Amino acid sequence: MNTNIGKYLEQYTITRPQEVLLVTAQIEGQTDRIAIFKGFSSSLMRSTAFDPEIPVLPDEAEILSIDRVASPYHPDNPQYIEKGLTWETMQPLLDRAGIRV
Repeated sequence: MNTNIGKYLEQYTITRPQEVLLVTAQIEGQTDRIAIFKGFSSSLMRSTAFDPEIPVLPDEAEILSIDRVASPYHPDNPQYIEKGLTWETMQPLLDRAGIRV
């Protein structure tokens, strides 16, 4: 896995503050769901470190899917913009946002 995927996705949400990314990933053999909004990542299933330098999406994580959701995010009634993206299908969106992978 590319060591900067989490940072790329965080940069994307800085350029698109009207969106939240919900990333489903396999981390250390367990599935995790991570919300990324305005440049910050937070696990919805595990504890998140207080130090923003500790990546929520580690280098060895496997991205299973990425959902684009309208902000503000309401967990009970999310407004999906696009569901089930892969890292590969997310890259053109990063490119359009000016983020070079």
